[in-house]
Amino acid sequence: MTGVPASAGGTGRPAPGGKLGAAAVNQASLWNIANILTMVRLVLVPGFVMLMLQDGGYDPAWRAWAWAAFAVAMITDIFDGHLARTYNLVTDFGKIADPIADKAIMAAGLICLSALGDLPWWVTGVILFRELGITLMRFWVIRHGIIPASRGGKMKTLAQGTAVGMYVLALTGPLATLRFWVMALAVLLTVVTGLDYVRQAIVLRRRGLAAERVAAGDAAAEEARDAR
Repeated sequence: MTGVPASAGGTGRPAPGGKLGAAAVNQASLWNIANILTMVRLVLVPGFVMLMLQDGGYDPAWRAWAWAAFAVAMITDIFDGHLARTYNLVTDFGKIADPIADKAIMAAGLICLSALGDLPWWVTGVILFRELGITLMRFWVIRHGIIPASRGGKMKTLAQGTAVGMYVLALTGPLATLRFWVMALAVLLTVVTGLDYVRQAIVLRRRGLAAERVAAGDAAAEEARDAR
């Protein structure tokens, strides 16, 4: 995630009230706990793929280890986000690496499952297309503002992680049926929240362009007054 030291003045404790002083902000470091968790998640991606594909990808024991690596990656995503918000751990590395790590572990899981024949390729395509498209759209509207994470988006992430995790495990019987419906829910939330994000991005961009036109008009009017 993003990073700034959680302590100021070398006390080893957060500033009073949980607020960081200007000195702490100025001492922003790459090596903070949130960024380290993000790095761990990045390292887990190739490890997860290796475990997933051991012995042809169908050994229940190796799949269990792969699930453990996937679960750790998902958990670190929750914790580095919480730490970054709580202690204002902001770095440029975290801004770039955190979303990459999130999408990399999910993409690795989906692609491995489809390559092994456990998950239809169209499901993987829909989810990855949505994630890539929304990432590009963020860059499209970033100068106009940032769309905050919605409750639907958080539910989508939870559903995707749960569904992929269930498919990674060698489940049988009722649990195998359950994972199908969890994945169906994940795909539905992926599509619905993706469309909602597109709507919000279009509205945000229109408002931003309108504000820029108003500002440009005010600036032109002021220049005209100064010229008289």
